[in-house]
Amino acid sequence: MTEITISASILSADFANLTDQIRQAESAGVDWIHVDVMDGSFVPNITMGPFIVETIHRITHLPLDVHLMIDNPDRHIEAFAEAGATNLTVHIENTPNIHRTLQAIENLGCHPCIALNPGTPANRLEAIIPFVDMVLVMTVNPGYSGQKHIPGMVSKVAQVLNMLILQNRIARIEVDGGVNAANLPALVTAGANTIVSATSLFKYPGGIAAGAQALRSSVA
Repeated sequence: MTEITISASILSADFANLTDQIRQAESAGVDWIHVDVMDGSFVPNITMGPFIVETIHRITHLPLDVHLMIDNPDRHIEAFAEAGATNLTVHIENTPNIHRTLQAIENLGCHPCIALNPGTPANRLEAIIPFVDMVLVMTVNPGYSGQKHIPGMVSKVAQVLNMLILQNRIARIEVDGGVNAANLPALVTAGANTIVSATSLFKYPGGIAAGAQALRSSVA
């Protein structure tokens, strides 16, 4: 069985019952809680800020996987670190001084992580691979939950893995966007070991536990 890390994205959770939803995710055996931070500028949607991260940090013992889909992330990384983020992921597309940003994240005690949008080639990462603990390959265009997975991103995952191997670097490869039991095996075969799951967990017809089981069983 292939071991995968499941990062449960609360973007699809029922916020009227957030504590219960997170408790169900914990009971289902998810590994992390994923928080999608959107500002309505870098991506079209507006979601949550440090207060939500702090609230979730009080609810759960699980690591918090915080994805900053925002302009000027340097202005906000300290607030998210103080709120309890474990991983802080920034985008290469809008972070011009990326080495400095990643170093600042590490200095704040968080894992520095980098994200790539579907239209961004994998080779943009080449110079910063030594400075990241995780690469997030977006398999949809960021902004909304429930989008359809872009199949061509499987090859990008493989390219990222090859880059890590060539640089003798151990880092996670995370995928986010429309990931489900049908497309997960190809992503894992290509090199992904960490998956963000929103709809396929919190909106799964059989419930959160059944959704987690379906994901794990698909790569058993």
